[in-house]
Amino acid sequence: MKFRTALALAVALLLLPLLSPLQATIIDSCVAVVNEEVITLSEVNEAGKAVFQRVAEQVPPSQLADTLKEARKTVIEQLIEKKLLLQHAKLVGVTVSAEEVKRAQMRILEQNNTSNEQFQAELERMNMKEEQYLTNLHDQILSSKLVNYEVRSKIVIPEEKILDYYDNHYTEQIKAGGYYILQIGFTFEGKADDIEESKKIAKQQAARVRSIAVGGKDFKELAREYSNLPSSVDGGDLGSFQADEMASYMRDAVTNLKPGEISQVVTAPNSYMFFKLMSSQEGAIVTKVPYETVKEEIRNTLYQQQMEERFTTWFDEIKNQAYIKIL
Repeated sequence: MKFRTALALAVALLLLPLLSPLQATIIDSCVAVVNEEVITLSEVNEAGKAVFQRVAEQVPPSQLADTLKEARKTVIEQLIEKKLLLQHAKLVGVTVSAEEVKRAQMRILEQNNTSNEQFQAELERMNMKEEQYLTNLHDQILSSKLVNYEVRSKIVIPEEKILDYYDNHYTEQIKAGGYYILQIGFTFEGKADDIEESKKIAKQQAARVRSIAVGGKDFKELAREYSNLPSSVDGGDLGSFQADEMASYMRDAVTNLKPGEISQVVTAPNSYMFFKLMSSQEGAIVTKVPYETVKEEIRNTLYQQQMEERFTTWFDEIKNQAYIKIL
């Protein structure tokens, strides 16, 4: 999930200045004020170096000035947001120790399978001092720790919310006389002299996979693994149909089935396929997947949604109470 750039743990934002000694005389001019602190031109140039360089390389000369102006504006806004987070962390007493920063650095090296020697070489290649890297890492950890304290720790997802989401996204109400159907199929194609061989192979595949399905293997998993029909990406889920909405080969295959039964292999215009009838009861509710198998996935989805909403509200309140002036 992406919140604000100030929270992203990315070395890509640990940028180095490109400016010559001659330019250093004007580098520290103030470009923005955030409460009682300032953001300087040198900070903007450092934080935006990669973006500015990419713009210069990719944007046509006729559009370069305007695009660089917009990029500079974006970088300033990101630095303002970062400054606000760091100020608020100080206000509420959230801190990060040097030991925490070192541990985070070691985790990053381990996760990327990078030795300290390789890390130092990369810093040298970027012309960046380790102190600068650690300062940026400290600020990123502090911002994340602040959000944990102020936002994440206050989010609770009750069971009834998970159930509501499940009912809305993983179940389907079947109309009177409707049939909820899953499908697995294998297409055949070819010229006149080899179409029969292609049909033979497709029919054999259908028969083999049907026997696995009848044996109790999860039908949706089989559809994803074996079927080459478009429905395979949804686990063969076709949804619900009225009898008069079905093609004749489908209608003949499923209307005499009981819920849970699997049809024989049937011939369609360019494929062999078979079906599983999930429900045909009036007003029935079909569960597309068992609740327990998606419960934690739903919880995580709702948590992310809550996190996004609460973070936006919380941060906007901080921003609205601050004195911010872009020069």
